[in-house]
Amino acid sequence: MTAVPARQGNRIRLTAGSGSSELISGIYVMKFPATLSIFLFFTLASCTGGGSAGSNGGTNPDEPEWGLDLRPTNLSCTAFDPEGGISVILAPEFSNLIFNQPVALAQHPTDDQRWYVVEQSGRIRTFKEGENIATLLIDFTSQVVSGGEAGLLGMAFHPQFSTNGEIYLSYTDQGNPLTSRISRVISSDGGLTASVDSETILLSVDQPYSNHNGGWIAFGPDGYLYIGFGDGGSGGDPQNNGQDTTSLLGAMLRIDVDNTDAIRGTPYAIPPGNPFEANLDCTGGCPEIFAWGFRNPWRWGFDTLTGRLWVGDVGQNAREEIDLVSVGENYGWNIMEGTICYPPGTACDSSGLTLPVVDYSRSEGNAVTGGYVYRGSALPSLVGAYIYGDYGSGRIWRLIPDWQGGYENTLLLQSGLNISAFGQDRDGEIYIVSYGNGRIYALAPETGSSVPDRMSDTGYVRATDATRPVDCFIPYDIKAPFWSDGADKERYFAIPDNTYIDINDATNWQLPPGSVTLKSFWLNDQPVEMRILMRHFNGQWAGYSYEWDSQISDFVRVIGGKTKVVDGQTWIYPSESGCMRCHPEAAGRTIGLETAQLNRNTTYPSTGRTANQLTTYDHIMLLDPSLPDAADQLPVLPDPFDTGETFIQRSKAYLHTNCSQCHRPNGPTPSTMDLRYNTAFFDMHACNAPVQGDSLGISDPLILAPGEPDRSLLLQRMQRRDTYGMPPLGSSVVDLEGRDLLEQWISDLSSCP
Repeated sequence: MTAVPARQGNRIRLTAGSGSSELISGIYVMKFPATLSIFLFFTLASCTGGGSAGSNGGTNPDEPEWGLDLRPTNLSCTAFDPEGGISVILAPEFSNLIFNQPVALAQHPTDDQRWYVVEQSGRIRTFKEGENIATLLIDFTSQVVSGGEAGLLGMAFHPQFSTNGEIYLSYTDQGNPLTSRISRVISSDGGLTASVDSETILLSVDQPYSNHNGGWIAFGPDGYLYIGFGDGGSGGDPQNNGQDTTSLLGAMLRIDVDNTDAIRGTPYAIPPGNPFEANLDCTGGCPEIFAWGFRNPWRWGFDTLTGRLWVGDVGQNAREEIDLVSVGENYGWNIMEGTICYPPGTACDSSGLTLPVVDYSRSEGNAVTGGYVYRGSALPSLVGAYIYGDYGSGRIWRLIPDWQGGYENTLLLQSGLNISAFGQDRDGEIYIVSYGNGRIYALAPETGSSVPDRMSDTGYVRATDATRPVDCFIPYDIKAPFWSDGADKERYFAIPDNTYIDINDATNWQLPPGSVTLKSFWLNDQPVEMRILMRHFNGQWAGYSYEWDSQISDFVRVIGGKTKVVDGQTWIYPSESGCMRCHPEAAGRTIGLETAQLNRNTTYPSTGRTANQLTTYDHIMLLDPSLPDAADQLPVLPDPFDTGETFIQRSKAYLHTNCSQCHRPNGPTPSTMDLRYNTAFFDMHACNAPVQGDSLGISDPLILAPGEPDRSLLLQRMQRRDTYGMPPLGSSVVDLEGRDLLEQWISDLSSCP
């Protein structure tokens, strides 16, 4: 055998013919391609026939520095096929292209092969199908202020683009106050580039707050430009813009961009039929308004067959809604939120209001993303159905008439993505824009199988004891545990044979397709729940909850979530969408599987040894690449409740594990906060930062007010368990120890460091 060594961390890789081998701390591992994998183990010290290998790794020959000698063979601990709903999956499109915070997708008006992706920071990129590089159509970053809900938010081609080259943009600009603008730029080369210098601003609207900017624009079948603006922001619409028709906020607008209005001095005209078209100014109603009563219309579109306008309107704290919008109608905000009065529990007069076609609760998601009526051919069962989703939960639904005057709402699939927008091509096929990973997907057919209803049928637990996982699962522990209402937890993971964990991003380890994580919860030494998070072999993630049933000594699957009194406290079993909301794409899905969290000792039951987890994983060949350094030279996350650490270290570690999965760049919350441990204090955008949402009745609140915990909404929301509480789901018990830690930290701050 001819061998050529190439150093890889603590491994020496050797190649020979069609196979390869590795010398790993005294173990030769022979690996062959395709379906044949044969492992031959030889210890350099002696041939033990598969006994303890690598015993020279520790200071005591009988006590190696790793906890496991060999990687467990995985015969049953792999992911099931995804649940297909109506035989629908998401197929990656343009898979060689990744975009930065994409918020919209559009097809060229005449070239079916050319596409455009709008990036929130202010760039629009274009590419042709099959290309590996996207080029710049236009760079508007010098005009755009982005972050949170602000940025370049929409684009639309003029219906006569092929002759006039006009492209319309919607963005928030750098002015003070923040201003939403609708402008026109010109492409003189058929849509390959557009000139920033060609911009003509058509409409400007001051935004009183930084959120609820709406921002989508589209030309309707009537040839007019439609514009959606939110209510101006904050929480609860404090300026009553949703019901104030003298304001352009909280409304759908319609303008004629092919004409001007000399009397009003606007570079557009008012289409006939707008409800307040006769007004020269906004007294009694602005003439641009088409319909009103919206909180934040986030993504909407016209049915290409019927021309009907479907709008997704993001709710406050209770309901998300889909509206079928007609001219001159009032859609209720802030008198109503969805189909209930606002604030919840109050009485209201709904006369004269148009209620949504469908609404759903925060148990299903937290930010609706409007979509399109499917008019394609790949999925015949969906033709005529309105397809929409939720940014926070990743759920995608089908909405069809029930032929009794209402609509039937059916869950299609759980994508696990932060869906910022849908796209539709001229063939009627529908695409999904994923904000978190920057990729584009298409709805596609596939038949999936169901996840078992009992844990004992998964192959993940022992036949004699459903509370104990089988040996192919590897236990793990973390430095800063997530608060789970006081429950004790056991954590395990398993990856398929001949696959590896990608640790190129040390903060978000990437498990390969087919992987499974398993977590069991115990209250007073009694099992309560087991949760599975799996990456299906098609690459999609999904989460499943199982409730302990003492009568049958097994965990039984909970579908759609539930609550139950367990040992005197309310225990929340998350829905499938709830699982994905707490394990968002931006955080790498597997919360806790990261270098700094895992850099600690744990005890391995199969060997009885206590050893560092990173050292152990590297030794048994789980990681690719291997560790860049010895474990004692790698990052370690502090224990939030170790009094030997400083308050700021402990508090930031607590925020990292309990809050940063959502509050981070590209996370599922419309916030600029970055609560990851390694983020510099100033870059957290929390200290002395203004509050975007509800003030909770606090006078002059800030996200974090140094020395004033009572004014710090970060702390005040943490100690609530209502619709304003944090975390927003999955917990019914306040973490008193964590609250006290953050309260002391904020009290000790004299200023923003």
